[in-house]
Amino acid sequence: MATPGSGFWSFGSEDVSGDPDNPGTARAWCQAAQKFTGGISTKLCALLYGDGEKPMETGAKEDPTALPRKPTCTCNKKPCGCQKADINYAFLHSSDLLPASDGEVATLSFLQDVMDILLQYLVTNFDRSTKVIDFHYPNELLQDYNWELADHPQTLEEILLNCRTTLKYAIKTGHPRYFNQLSTGLDMVGLAADWLTSTANTNMFTYEIAPVFVLMEYVTLRKMREIIGWPGGAGDGIFSPGGAISNMYAMLIARFKMFPEVKEKGMAAIPRLVAFTSEHSHFSVKKGAAALGIGTDSVVLIRCDERGKMIPSDLERRIIEAKQKGFVPFLVSATAGTTVYGAFDPLIAIADVCKKYKVWMHVDGAWGGGLLMSRKHKWKLNGIERANSVTWNPHKMMGVPLQCSALLVREEGIMQSCNQMHASYLFQQDKHYDLSYDTGDKALQCGRHVDVFKLWLMWRAKGTTGFEAQIDKCLELAEYLYNKIKNRDGFEMVFDGKPQHTNVCFWYVPPSLQNMEDNEERLNRLSKVAPVIKARMMEYGTTMVSYQPLGDKVNFFRMVISNPAAAHQDIDFLIEEIERLGQDL
Repeated sequence: MATPGSGFWSFGSEDVSGDPDNPGTARAWCQAAQKFTGGISTKLCALLYGDGEKPMETGAKEDPTALPRKPTCTCNKKPCGCQKADINYAFLHSSDLLPASDGEVATLSFLQDVMDILLQYLVTNFDRSTKVIDFHYPNELLQDYNWELADHPQTLEEILLNCRTTLKYAIKTGHPRYFNQLSTGLDMVGLAADWLTSTANTNMFTYEIAPVFVLMEYVTLRKMREIIGWPGGAGDGIFSPGGAISNMYAMLIARFKMFPEVKEKGMAAIPRLVAFTSEHSHFSVKKGAAALGIGTDSVVLIRCDERGKMIPSDLERRIIEAKQKGFVPFLVSATAGTTVYGAFDPLIAIADVCKKYKVWMHVDGAWGGGLLMSRKHKWKLNGIERANSVTWNPHKMMGVPLQCSALLVREEGIMQSCNQMHASYLFQQDKHYDLSYDTGDKALQCGRHVDVFKLWLMWRAKGTTGFEAQIDKCLELAEYLYNKIKNRDGFEMVFDGKPQHTNVCFWYVPPSLQNMEDNEERLNRLSKVAPVIKARMMEYGTTMVSYQPLGDKVNFFRMVISNPAAAHQDIDFLIEEIERLGQDL
């Protein structure tokens, strides 16, 4: 079995060090693969390395009279640049790959070379000595490379070059010093699951074409609902293309629950609806209102306290105001982990208001939902079990590869009633299995990507306790950063107190501004500091962290930590790098 730290492949006592073209490596790879895959690996090894490199059957003896075959490669370069099976990609095109006749050898060799490119990239992804980004301005990249699409095919040699070039200029989102977004890191099991998902290449709308994936989605969503606190995991849900779409699903279902006739008759048949969310909430709430014809003017923003939490008394006041104007409050979208401050709205108090006025309560836990996996931190979402619906993005704090977002609904069957259109060419009612597993008619999409497998496989690999440890570590690193800079010269916190999530918001104040009077000129100059430091970070390629203004606060850094690869040394590096890049401003 492979052992940690021994290269890409290591079997028994023979170190093969990740060179699949080395004859010894080939033999070890084939022997190990044979153990798990039987005849498939026998055929692959025979095709790639010749019959002489096939693994021996268990208990078989090698023929001492057999003539030795010349191996495909005898070099010791890592990675090896030799062509497998004497294949010259300069004369081959995609039409020479499977399902082409006699395309098997070319296909296996080509895909192995693609895999070599991916594995090389993976190793550098976690190497702190490499750049997070090889930044070029858009016009430079457009001029330096031909990105245009042509009428005639490129050779496979050119296709492999395309792959290398694409990864060369890609952002290393798994790099330990990449902190730019809420979704960071690169999980190896999740990556393997994504590869398998693409290989299976199926659609999630019916059980007949995605039986295993549909069952995995059923099991996983039920488990997530149990963790939320709904008895027995009862309810419904679906994986959607992201948190914004999950939030829009919640708005759609809440409207249908109150006015089911809107499905056939439209907005003209119902009163003016009003939704409520905090002034620090995600923009997707307004975007959903615009898409559903409710209108952004019908989204009322509720005041927050100094830490970014919704004020329940202001929510109640605004609901009363809306009712007095003849409007119909239909949805309150609370936030568990706001995008900038990482704030958790007081869900219990908000649930009381929603119950009092009979309004659907949605919790946008896209960013903070992962804390439900942590016994230490899940109290921050107390009251979430009273919600009617919840958005939860495992591709954020849980580190599942993009994209993986779930909309969970407490009431079973309402998604189906809201969205079904009875397409008879997909959802025939006389099929020979339980039709409740044909989940496609409750989704807005027809074609739906398999997003569940990477979460399911990672959950099997880590267990709930593994996710818990990962999340606890990220929150500990955020507190470490806060403690390092709260009293450090040149740093000012945007708000007082320990971070609620992994969001740490601060200004860097260069020496030229530290003794300056706090006036409009200072604010104007301070607002330019973070953008310049960020630009320098990207040009040097050393790290990436986000910044933004908020309300009356000028541009400040918003540090977020969701990358399992990050460590204390990376937090220390970030602080020192900000000082280095900003001291002359």
